[in-house]
Amino acid sequence: MSLRRSIIFLGFLGVLFFGWLLWRNSVSSQQPKVTAAPTIVKQRATVSTRTFDPDNLPADMPPSIPGELAVTDSNFISDARVGGDALQVGASGAMVTITQITVTLQLNITIWVPINASQHVIEHEEGHRQISEFFYQTADKLAAQIASSYMGKTIRVTGSDTHAEITKLLQKLGAEITDEYNKELNPDPTQLRYDEITDHSRNEVDSKDAVAQALKEAAPASTRPT
Repeated sequence: MSLRRSIIFLGFLGVLFFGWLLWRNSVSSQQPKVTAAPTIVKQRATVSTRTFDPDNLPADMPPSIPGELAVTDSNFISDARVGGDALQVGASGAMVTITQITVTLQLNITIWVPINASQHVIEHEEGHRQISEFFYQTADKLAAQIASSYMGKTIRVTGSDTHAEITKLLQKLGAEITDEYNKELNPDPTQLRYDEITDHSRNEVDSKDAVAQALKEAAPASTRPT
């Protein structure tokens, strides 16, 4: 039996996001230079396994549903940083053109299994890991598609403090990119389907077969595993 937790940090909610967004050339008399494409930095997925005593749960272990034996905690993290050129318009306004976007992606997986867990339970949790990694394989393409739709946009800002208004705009756009990435990625339905097929590892269905079935049912035809 197992519980999978997928935590996706939203850009506008968490403190882990978003180093500060870039503001470049706040007042410029030159034409903005728009790069051809956003920059996507996809870090290697990290996987760790931890054991625990069911009678003495570690303080940092994610909560589980009563009766569940193990937990796979998949953390998808995105950090979108946006930069732009601004041309001052009047005394209290500017036209901001988005010229740079860098999105950094991470996937950190922690598998929690009880001491002396059966091989069947361990293999079930490995199935959750495989599903998370499958979705992460094309996460950079998804992030690039989303960020590209913002490149070259020109947006007017107004206010008594133009610098502050531009900074707020760039932060807002970075949060929007991250939020859209989180919504589009969404491995949760596939993970839930995997647990349905395996009855949370209670039945004897092979975890590899269950992973293949869950991915085949949930993934678009062009990305289904063979």
